[in-house]
Amino acid sequence: MSRLDRVLGAAWTDDYPWEFITRLTEIDSRMAGSPGERRAADLVAEGFERAGAREVEIEAFEMNRWSRGDAELAVTDPVERSFETVALPYSPAGEVRGELVDAGHGTPDELDAVDVDGRIVVASTTTPPGSRFVHRMEKFGHAAAAGAAGFVFRNHKPGQLPPTGSLRFDSEAAIPGVGVSKETGDWLTDYADRGATAVLRVDARTEPGTSHNTHAQLGPDTDEEILVVGHHDAHDIAEGALDNGCGITVVVAAARLLAELDPDTRVRVAGVGCEEVGLLGADALAERLDLDSVRAVVNVDGAGRFRDLRAHTHGSEAMEELVESVADEANRPVAVREQVHPFSDHWPFLKRGVPALQLHSESGERGRGWTHTHADTRDKVDDRNLREHAMLTALLVRELARTGDVPRPSASSVAGNLRAGDYEEGMRAAGIWPEGWD
Repeated sequence: MSRLDRVLGAAWTDDYPWEFITRLTEIDSRMAGSPGERRAADLVAEGFERAGAREVEIEAFEMNRWSRGDAELAVTDPVERSFETVALPYSPAGEVRGELVDAGHGTPDELDAVDVDGRIVVASTTTPPGSRFVHRMEKFGHAAAAGAAGFVFRNHKPGQLPPTGSLRFDSEAAIPGVGVSKETGDWLTDYADRGATAVLRVDARTEPGTSHNTHAQLGPDTDEEILVVGHHDAHDIAEGALDNGCGITVVVAAARLLAELDPDTRVRVAGVGCEEVGLLGADALAERLDLDSVRAVVNVDGAGRFRDLRAHTHGSEAMEELVESVADEANRPVAVREQVHPFSDHWPFLKRGVPALQLHSESGERGRGWTHTHADTRDKVDDRNLREHAMLTALLVRELARTGDVPRPSASSVAGNLRAGDYEEGMRAAGIWPEGWD
């Protein structure tokens, strides 16, 4: 039996991925900058040590910590009625009153079609079928720029599940924003049609804080390295099992496999903080590393959640060919998406010219599903997916370690890909289009 067969065979019966995600989701809150997020960093370090990695380090970085207080949303006319709601990260504290206005999916065209000035805007978490993905921050940015007094993000998935999600990256937003369930959203759009007014109150604070990244090394001490990263933070309204408990579990499990497979190039494995509030941990790691020596970054965000793996190759033909060859060799389906997007931990590296691969998984539905809601809990996880995706991740990284230089993307090529995907306007509205890319 070959070493590869022995290592992969043993992975099928390894209980550690389930033990790891259990311990991770037992932490009360892994919100960015919280004590629980630090406990998650410690747990990741323990996992890397168990894998046999060397130079395991936990590094602190400064950030703006947002703390969630109470939030209230109430219709005041023509009826008086309160609804369950949650504040969205980096919402400022404050109280606003205004007429409700329904902006549909919250696309730029829909927001332009209604008068939002001085009003409280209600927008869906999803986007129209066949259209590009419009991120929450883009919807919020357009609404705020048009003079909205407040922003209400209504879930498109039923189950009395108010969604959360950051309004800005690492800075307080201009106007209050909250999330409400699909059921509440249906009422609010009805009241908006009736010309109802509402009051929106948020009690929250933003203050200087500290978060942590964990990283370690595997394989030979070569000049170049491959970075494998997943975020260990989560929103504080749930266990964060799917987002990104599954992903960081896959990273830790893949580290164990890579240690035994002895890759040809040094592999740095990392758990990063603050992804949910602005990719801050990944950005801090990108600032710390010599990126000229990083051959590629593999971002494990979304892998392990569902049955089949999905690989975002971000415009790299070399990455696409590598993924397809590993999928063929492993006899496992891996869907490929070429479009660049800036909404996960590969972005701080990709925008600096590092080839990037994001590993996600196929849910069969549009949108976030259970994530960013109270329903993101461990019972949604299938440990078979964790083990299989860890194996596929290890095989992809092993192949990357064998591969010569992967062509590095230029800023102009990345910007062109984003423009082709109609992302530029949204990124500008969200305040995340890189300076100097005009």
